[in-house]
Amino acid sequence: MAELLKGVIERVTFHNLDSGYCVLRVTARGHADGVTVVGHLSQAVAGEFIEAVGEWVTDRTHGPQFKAESLKTTAPHTAEGIARYLGSGLLKGIGPKYARKIVDTFGDKTLDIIDQSPAALKQVKGLGARRIERIREGWHEQKHVRAIMVFLQSYGIGTARAVRIYKTYGESAVEQVRSNPYKLSTDIWGVGFKTADDLALSLGLAKDSPLRAKAAVRHVLKDAAGDGHVGLPEPLVIEATAGLTGIAAEILQAAVEALRVEDEVIRETPGDERDPLLYLKPLYLAEVGLANAVQRLQEGTHPLPDIDSDAAAAWVEAKLGITFADGQRTAVRAATKEKLLVLTGGPGTGKTTIVRAIVEIFAAKKLRVALCAPTGRAAKRLAESTGREAKTIHRLLEYDASLLGFRRNGDHPIDVDLLVIDEASMADVSLAHQLLRAVPTWAAVLIVGDRDQLPSVGPGSVLGDFINSNAVPVVRLTQIHRQAEESWIIRAAHAVNEGSEPVSAPAGGKGDFYFIETDDDAAIVEKILAVVKERIPARFGLDPIRDVQVLSPMNKGTIGVKNLNQELQAALNPHRPGAAEVQRFGIALRVGDKVIQTRNNYQREVFNGDIGRVSKVESLEQVLTVEFDGKPVDYDFGDLDELQLAYCCSIHKSQGSEYPAVVIPLHTTHYIMLRRNLLYTGLTRGKKLVVVVGSRKALGIAVRTADSAFRYSLLEWRLRAIRG
Repeated sequence: MAELLKGVIERVTFHNLDSGYCVLRVTARGHADGVTVVGHLSQAVAGEFIEAVGEWVTDRTHGPQFKAESLKTTAPHTAEGIARYLGSGLLKGIGPKYARKIVDTFGDKTLDIIDQSPAALKQVKGLGARRIERIREGWHEQKHVRAIMVFLQSYGIGTARAVRIYKTYGESAVEQVRSNPYKLSTDIWGVGFKTADDLALSLGLAKDSPLRAKAAVRHVLKDAAGDGHVGLPEPLVIEATAGLTGIAAEILQAAVEALRVEDEVIRETPGDERDPLLYLKPLYLAEVGLANAVQRLQEGTHPLPDIDSDAAAAWVEAKLGITFADGQRTAVRAATKEKLLVLTGGPGTGKTTIVRAIVEIFAAKKLRVALCAPTGRAAKRLAESTGREAKTIHRLLEYDASLLGFRRNGDHPIDVDLLVIDEASMADVSLAHQLLRAVPTWAAVLIVGDRDQLPSVGPGSVLGDFINSNAVPVVRLTQIHRQAEESWIIRAAHAVNEGSEPVSAPAGGKGDFYFIETDDDAAIVEKILAVVKERIPARFGLDPIRDVQVLSPMNKGTIGVKNLNQELQAALNPHRPGAAEVQRFGIALRVGDKVIQTRNNYQREVFNGDIGRVSKVESLEQVLTVEFDGKPVDYDFGDLDELQLAYCCSIHKSQGSEYPAVVIPLHTTHYIMLRRNLLYTGLTRGKKLVVVVGSRKALGIAVRTADSAFRYSLLEWRLRAIRG
């Protein structure tokens, strides 16, 4: 039989903001020692009065608990409850100290004062005008966020993103969501189509509504872009959308036509037997614009029109004190003649040497040279190898948050005569377009990358399309140089690329590539923890957090990214009583944690894949600070879903990066991701040491399985049309 329990929340032991599930310690009448209440709430704050309807149960681990079928909270009405409520971190700038001062001044009228007469807070000693204004704004925000939470939870939707919804839509949030729930999936980071669709159907929208059909088509195209496709064949779009929604094909076809009329979706029919492709308009414009930029640049005059290529190659050989291999000399000569040139090759083939040589030639002619790469780590590596400044593409293009775009573009190009783009396999179609459109017509472009690595995380296979189209000259470096041949890592990478199992250095030797054979996934975790925490630091003198990077093929599972991060955090940076820590979105973050940015945030100037260290957790201000290569970046607690732990990252996220030591788990549970280019990419991320821990069978599957993933795009077709 259901009981009614009333009391005051003494402590929020656990609260999952996605599901609302919470564990509360409650002071209740008739229970001198307090009780544990479990249930679901959109928001739970210490000091609130609670009414719970449910029954008593005995948990095998935690003992007696009150399991609530329904929970209802109201603001506290006693001075003590209000002090605890305000001191819980509810409002930025008010901790236990100021909460007590405010309550000592206004007693049980405190919340009314904050709500209706915040100016009266100046009576509290130590509260300045700035803090009072922050309290007023915070209280105002809390009221509206709570309304959004209640609205969302009433339709069975988690409320972790309520603050972001409020910041996006303001006080009209509930009205906007009611009028078009699908706006959530396009406007709010972290809200997917399914969540928005469930809400829309709960609000009474018809299953075959044109609004739902258009939103679903949009989602399928957006989801395809997340899988690397620039566009998608129209029959596949209709089929996938019908499977997702159950909407009839003729209604979906009408939705496609409506989106075309509204200029959100573009249909492109290639001049062959293929089905027409549907594009989201921004990706269509990027693909077409990139092809046009290539054509424009190729039609321009080379900045070295009269140079003797053979003499230039001989001069730079003498200057650098080296002798080029045939392929390297071909690359240097080509760079002095071709407006666009692709330089590709695996590790140890001398790409870095050739880049430096080409830069020296242009610099000797007093021409302006710019070096760039898609990520900060790749740009740093490029700068170190050439001895010249290198920038991320975003920095080079001068992103301006106030403009929500780049300052450098076709109308305001980069001041450059030679642009070098390193790690070009990472550049997706949108970024490549933004970059090449900003290159002046008179400049030359050197595109450097390893086509055998994984393609970009974003849509497109730009480097591969450039090479396959034969529209851009390509020099392939294949000869491994003598010094590189001594590296077990480089030999292992080339073996994998050729479909052979790599050979491990002998145990106890001076090699830099090791394979530790273990079949059981739990044993793999144990060995990884030992290797990272003890064996690598003891043998190689490397810092286990700063210098060692675990790279997993998958996110899920025992040896996936998520679980390994939890295990590594516990081993390398465990919770310490009294130390500042914040728990949000299913993870705990504390000072010293290694974290990775999971989306491009132009306002903060941090980008998907950037890795940093947590340097500060301010519970009172509800701000966490991360150092990215010496640059501090602040995050409100409500924005922490942009960060994930980075003791372990996916191999995809590691593209363009290089680490002193890399540890890679391999197991047959990763079967769907065991591909040659994935393992090859992981191996080539290690600079001094690579350790693979896993099963021989999984290793064999990976090296024998060539990547068969195809990305829909018409870039190669467009480039071939340029070539004629």
